[in-house]
Amino acid sequence: MPARPRRDEGEMVPYSIASAPEETAANGWLEFLVKVDPTARFGATVDTLRRGAIVTTDGPVGSFVFPDVPPERRFLFVAGGTGIAPLRSMIQHIAAAHVPGTARLLYAARAREEFAYAPELRALERQGLLELWLTLTRETPAGWRHGHGRPGADVLRPLVDDPETLCFLCGPPGMVAELSEALIALGIPKTRIVTEGY
Repeated sequence: MPARPRRDEGEMVPYSIASAPEETAANGWLEFLVKVDPTARFGATVDTLRRGAIVTTDGPVGSFVFPDVPPERRFLFVAGGTGIAPLRSMIQHIAAAHVPGTARLLYAARAREEFAYAPELRALERQGLLELWLTLTRETPAGWRHGHGRPGADVLRPLVDDPETLCFLCGPPGMVAELSEALIALGIPKTRIVTEGY
C-alpha cells in the first residue's frame, strides 16, 4: 500500500500491510513495517513521526495476496529483511481464520536484531501454527543455534517436500529471484511461486 511521506514531497512510497485482515477488522487500524533508514525516502521520515501523526495512504494495490480459499494445504513463506511484513499478514490470517494445512517460514536477516516480529513468530511456532527457520546472512554471534549464510536450495529442499506447496517470497530482488529459481529446480511449478521484491 502506498504511503505519502510528507505533503510537500508528494511522493508515494509503496509499503506492504503487515496486519492481518482480522486484526484490522477488530482494531480499525493498519500496521506497516518501516525500517528507520536515513538514506530511504520514507525511512528517514518515519522516525520523526509522533504517536497520532496522520499519514495519508492509498490503496490497497498490488497482487501479492493470499488466496481467499486456497486449495493447497502446504504453504512456504520466505522473507528477507522487512519483506516479512506482507508474509506476517498472511501467516496471522492463516492462524486467525484456521486455514487448514502446514505453514512454514524461512526468514533471513543480516543481524539478529533485524528479525521483526520474532517473539510473535516464535509464539506461533510454540502453538504448532508455524514451522520457523531463521538464518543470519552477515553475522553469526556466539550461541546462535539457527542458520547462517544466504539461504539456497539446500535450505529450501526440506521445506518443500510436496510439489503442491504454495510459495510466497518477499525481500530483496536478488534473493527473491535466486530462491524462485531454486524452488523451480526443486520441482515447484512456477505457477505456485508468488513473489514481491522491494
